[in-house]
Amino acid sequence: MTFTPHTPDDVRRMLTAIGVPSTAALFSGIPEKLRLNRPLALPPPVSEPEILRELERLAAANATSATHISFLGGGAYRHFTPAAVDYLVSRGEFATAYTPYQAEISQGTLQAIFEFQTMICQLTGMEAANASMYDGASAAAEAALMAARLTKRKKILVAAGLHPEYRETVDCYCRFLDLEVATLSLGSSGRSEAAALETLADDQTAAVLIGSPNFFGAIEDLAAFAAAVHEKGAKLIVAVAEALSLALLKPPGDFGADMVVGDVQSFGIAPAFGGPHCGFFAVRDKDLRSVPGRLVGETVDQEGQRGFVLTLSTREQHIRREKATSNICSNHGLCALTAAVYLSLMGKEGLRRVAIHNHSKAEYAKKGIAALPGYSLPYAAPTFNEFVVEAPETAALLLKRLQEKGILAGIPLARFFPEQENRLLVCVTEENSRQEIDTLIAALAGGES
Repeated sequence: MTFTPHTPDDVRRMLTAIGVPSTAALFSGIPEKLRLNRPLALPPPVSEPEILRELERLAAANATSATHISFLGGGAYRHFTPAAVDYLVSRGEFATAYTPYQAEISQGTLQAIFEFQTMICQLTGMEAANASMYDGASAAAEAALMAARLTKRKKILVAAGLHPEYRETVDCYCRFLDLEVATLSLGSSGRSEAAALETLADDQTAAVLIGSPNFFGAIEDLAAFAAAVHEKGAKLIVAVAEALSLALLKPPGDFGADMVVGDVQSFGIAPAFGGPHCGFFAVRDKDLRSVPGRLVGETVDQEGQRGFVLTLSTREQHIRREKATSNICSNHGLCALTAAVYLSLMGKEGLRRVAIHNHSKAEYAKKGIAALPGYSLPYAAPTFNEFVVEAPETAALLLKRLQEKGILAGIPLARFFPEQENRLLVCVTEENSRQEIDTLIAALAGGES
């Protein structure tokens, strides 16, 4: 079976209708040298059972929680997802990657995304949120562009502790828009240095973008930053890669953040080898009309019944290139729905308990690792569920040796910061048992796992 719905007669009739002699003629506009004038080098067709066996063979080569103990984080976190989440979001009614336009036939999905926006506001301490972004990195970059539009300024200060991949995305977005991106240094404690704003920030600074918890796991002093940033007339953007931290820490909005962005992957979305994720974008009401992406609003119909619609966003905003409010023409709608279902099932207390488990287990691991000869914790700032470990040897070699024992002990920081070749980033979540943490500590000490 070729899975091609058109018969030779169907093809002939369509070509006749449009006045084209052959299918090949449809590609006449493509230069000959760019065409592949031979069949694709694909293996012969196989039956469904055969392809399933091949896929199972390939999947068996993956390192998973069934084959390895994992302490990986760095922007993709392993949390427990109740079975009801996958069951509910797998319903056919929700099978779309987009925020739907047709309010008259999409009330259920629109309501779910409205609730997603509401819960993001509750977690961040902000007044409004959009219907999600592609991921935390693109949300951070869009926030930088929004700050430049609002302030009419051209300089973005990015904290050195922001996730390196978030920083790369910001650089990419700003590269051809005549926006300067400068770096705010990291202090010895693992936190960014608010005092450095005195010399780095000026009357052209549109925003200061800071991650908290940052890439090194440190919880930033947002209160100090908010006062210093606003004194310069700039916007404070807080990026949160580990959204679960918002269930335990005081929300950035309470410290005076102007925009809070990040990723909700922790809320029911599997790490899945890096994606897809789902970004969030929360702001103050006064800046609502400059928010990128889409917003779902609540209204009433002519009979007074509650209803939901897309609001405050014109389609034209997406087609004006660099002058557009946003170049995000869709969103990760199904992932936003997943986060909304997860948050609804967990509730405020359930989410807080999970966050406490993360923090408590990470502190237990920190204490055990710091007590090992030759190991240390180079940063003294408080953390949530991630922290940096200084090892007595090259982190890459250490991690390779532990992986052979079935332990994924962390991420080598030299991947992003070549000068930190002996340091690794360790993440502990509720999915890690005390026995697993003890196994990690014993393996680091050179014992048997």
